[in-house]
This record gives sequence, structure tokens and C-alpha cells, in this order.
Amino acid sequence: MARADKRSGDRSAGAIGEVVTRALRRAAADLGAPGADFRLERPRDSSHGDLASNIALALASKLRRPPREIALALAAKLEGTAGVRAVEVAGPGFLNFRLEAAVVGGAVRTILRAGADYGRSDEGAGRRIMVEFVSANPTGPLHLGHGRQAALGDAIASLLEWSGWRVHREFYFNDAGAQIDRLAESVWARCRQRSGRDARIPEGGYHGEYVTDIAAAFLEERRGRRASPGEARLESESTEAPGEETGQARAGDPTSGDLDSLRDFAVRTLRDGQKRDLAAFRVRFDEFYPETRLYSDGRVAATIRALDETGLTRMEGGAKWLETTRYGDQKDRVMVKSDGSPTYFLPDVAYHMTKWERGFRHVVNVQGADHHSTVDRVRAGLQALGRPAGYPEYVLHQMVTVVRGGAEVRFSKRAGSYTTLAELVAEVGTDVARYFFLMRRPEAHLAFDLELALDQSDRNPVYKVQYAHARLCRIQLRAGRQFGDDPAFAADADPSLLRTPLEREVSNQLAEFPGFLRRAAAARAPHLVCDYLERTAGLVNSWYQAGHPLRDPRQRALVADDDLRAARLALVGAARIVLANGLALLGLDAPERMVRDGDSGDR
Repeated sequence: MARADKRSGDRSAGAIGEVVTRALRRAAADLGAPGADFRLERPRDSSHGDLASNIALALASKLRRPPREIALALAAKLEGTAGVRAVEVAGPGFLNFRLEAAVVGGAVRTILRAGADYGRSDEGAGRRIMVEFVSANPTGPLHLGHGRQAALGDAIASLLEWSGWRVHREFYFNDAGAQIDRLAESVWARCRQRSGRDARIPEGGYHGEYVTDIAAAFLEERRGRRASPGEARLESESTEAPGEETGQARAGDPTSGDLDSLRDFAVRTLRDGQKRDLAAFRVRFDEFYPETRLYSDGRVAATIRALDETGLTRMEGGAKWLETTRYGDQKDRVMVKSDGSPTYFLPDVAYHMTKWERGFRHVVNVQGADHHSTVDRVRAGLQALGRPAGYPEYVLHQMVTVVRGGAEVRFSKRAGSYTTLAELVAEVGTDVARYFFLMRRPEAHLAFDLELALDQSDRNPVYKVQYAHARLCRIQLRAGRQFGDDPAFAADADPSLLRTPLEREVSNQLAEFPGFLRRAAAARAPHLVCDYLERTAGLVNSWYQAGHPLRDPRQRALVADDDLRAARLALVGAARIVLANGLALLGLDAPERMVRDGDSGDR
């Protein structure tokens, strides 16, 4: 078998792109335009070359020359650029670059050597960053908004890890406040109802079936152990005659301290359920931070004192205000109400101070768009305490609805008023749910198409990517069965033999993977990875079909010629690695085998 030309080293289309960029900057400077701003990218139509640039059009006004004239001058200066076979001027002044075959195929060797690490970079240089996401109140099962946030936050964290950051995943849960009180009162009412008493869910309470389940579990647990005095009162009241008034002023009232054990049980039960749902969704956290810790550690009180010392607080109407307008907020905010209780804004500031004190100078908060109004006030409170503007960073996502045939559907039995994450995952599977949550921009409303999600053809975008990966695995398996090829057979392949237009296009696409990941990480945009994977899978599938025995057997991967077969198997292996790495980054499986009707044939 012929060896690859060692003179080409590890050059790939991605690396050559950097070489071409530097050469364009030098050429532009020679023409009198230093610091030129331009694009160098793959053209949409591969017949236009491997790379294309708009630099001549961008320089036209500055140099006061026609773009095509500038393009011709640049092309002349770029002759002889390493790895570039030809530079062509097209249209009004675009520059198209055709790369040497060995350069285009060079990405294949780089990918095979890097394997599961291909795409990783050291952009983060080991710096620490926290990604806080989900942070659902423990008042009910996780809903679809939490699911989108779980997938989004986890993928952002993975992108940052792939970019060399040391990522800390954190979940902040509000286990204090009025909502938790309403939860406890709702469970209390269900406990009394189970004992035949007339009790109502309080206004603003919780009605889902899960509340009844918690009440039943609480009563069952209490029967198995000695009840506390407060629970004893609940026990005695639960056995009183039906129809009695609830008696808001007596001992055992749901607003009294007797509900502490019931409140703790309900929160613990719902927290455990949330953790189970997240684990099934392949989402992990390094820390769960409870709001109550902010009070027990004295951080809320310390934050009030620190804000008072800034001179930016004032008393008005019996409440304490913070002058957040000093830092760009639309209006000043109440931080302590007239009854002495803090608003939600205050513990949020205290919590973010703990992030800073724990050494996290970089923080990304992934939250629902309904938190938009909190961004300015939290940042203003932190700036008042000397933290930098723009701290923390926010990624806000829009709501999710499930649709079938264009109409919204709900199929919840547990929550009553909304579809839970667990129910959706049971319906469509973890891979599909995660991918669908990720494949749109966070700021775009997501209509979760249930019919498409249940479609197991490659019309479903996640199956399209997974089928492409499985097909590549099947080619590798057949190579071993038919020719006795092992993985090392392709390791020393000559990438310059990858000359067909589709082979070049696939190679160029694979070379762009690291750059795509860096851009997606910088933009906190996992949907860009989905876009990349779908385009890559489309090219792989086109290449696979092009070599089908009934179409063009000359393009088959498993040809008799050892050298050409090795080169094509190297491309197969490289594409498989890229698809597997992209799926792994998004928390999805990369199956080696998928059964699909009509997808047969020796490739």
C-alpha cells in the first residue's frame, strides 16, 4: 500500500484556512488596507471550491477600487500559498480557493489520531466557570420548560468542557418562601381529605395527582414511626368528623410551626423525584444549593448590611429599597418588604455573592424567559457590592409546547395542568427529547412536534444523525468480514486519494468540527452543533448512497484496490468519530446498529 506524502504533515482544510486567512491579511496590507475585516468560509456550492472569501468586496470602499480589480490583485499575491492548488476570481470579486487533495484529506488523518478527543481545545485554559441551570422550585414534577433548560444547560456545560474550561454544574432550589408554604398547605389538605374531612386546597395551592401521592406517602410513613407532637395534632384532626371547619386559629393550623415536618417531607419527596427525572435525562450536577442555606449561614442578613453600607438603600413606605437605577435598572427595587420579609431579589443577590466568593469569576445562568425582569436588578445589586457589570451571564430560553398536527396537546396524569418531563421522555425517549430541546435557538419558542419525534425514519433529525453513524459502523464491520481489514488498515492511508467531489466535501466538513465547537461554546449555542451534525449526516448519507451498487459502484468504500479502500475507510472512520463526538457532547447515544426497513445493500 502506498504511504501518505509525509511532506503534507498534519495539514488539513481547517488548518489551511488559518494559513489562507493570514495570507489574505498580508496581501490586503500590501494593497494599503491593514486590519481588513472579511469572511473566509466554505461556499454553499462545493463546485465553487473548498474555501471562499468576500475580502475584495469588503475592501472596495476603503481602497476606492472595483472589487474585481482588487480580487485579481489579491489572487496574484496569493499564488504559491502552501496547500492551495488554485485561487480563482468569481462574480463581482469573490475569491475561491481550491486546496490540494492531500490537504483536504489531511483532516482525516488528524481525526483518526485524535479519536474521541477530536474537537477539544484549550480556549478556556483551565479557568473555572459555573453553569447554573434547571433550579426548579420543589413544588411539583419537572415540566417541559425545565426539560429544555436541563438539555440546554447540560450541553452548554459540555461545550465549555470541550473548550478547556473547568465546569461546575449547579442547581439552586428554593426550599423556602410562600410557594413552599402553599405546597405544605396543599398536602395538609389532601391528608385531611384522605381521612374523610372537608378540606380545600388553599388559593394559589397545588392540585396535581402528585400532591395526593405525597399525602398518602406521608401518612404511611408516619404510621410506621412515632409521631411528633405537631404530627399528633394532625393525626387527631384527621380523624375528626367530616364537615368540621378547618379553624384557622387553633393549634395544628397549616400556617403554624406544626407543618414543618410535612413541609420537609414534601420538599424532600419532590426533590428526590426531580433528581430521578434528571438522572434518567442524563443530566448531572456537582452541587445542589438550597435557598435555606442563605438564611442559616446568615448570608441574606450580611447582604442587607453590605448594601446598607453602600449608601444606596432607603426606607420608603415601611419597605427598604435599593437604588438599582444607578446601574441601569428601569426602576429602583424593594429588597425588604414592610413586613420585614425579603423580596426574591435579595436572596438572589446573596446567592450570587456566594458564587463569587467560591471563586467563580465566570458564571452562566440558564433560565426561562420569564426571568428576564430579574437580570438587570440582580446585576445592579451585585454592581452595588463591587462586582463587575455583566456578572453573571444569562442564557434565557422561551417556553415549550407539545404539538400534534399543528395543535397543542397535553397528556399529563401526574401534574394535571401541564405535561411533565418524565411523561414526555417516556413517550419519545431520552435521545429524541434532548435533541429536540436543543435544535432551536434558546430565544425561539419551541413547538415540540410529537409526530416528528415519534417518526423513526431519518426525517427525524436525531435519527438522521444516528443512522449516518450506524451506516459508517456497518461499513467498517463489512470491511473486516469481506477483506479482513482491521482498524489499523486505514491508519496509514493516503488522503490524497480522496478525490471525488463528495469525498472532498465530506473531508472539508469534518475539518470544520473543532471550529464549530469553539463558536458554539463562545455563543453558548448548542443548536449550532445540531446544525453541524445534521449537515454532516446529510453529506455522509449522500456519499453512502452515491456508492450504492445500483448507482455508482466505483464510489463504493469497499473496493478491491487496497490503497483506495484504505483511504475511503479512513474517511469512514473519521466521519464516524466526528458524529460520535458530536452526539456525545449533546448527551446522546451513537448507536453502532439500527434496524431500518429498506436500508440494505453492500456499501
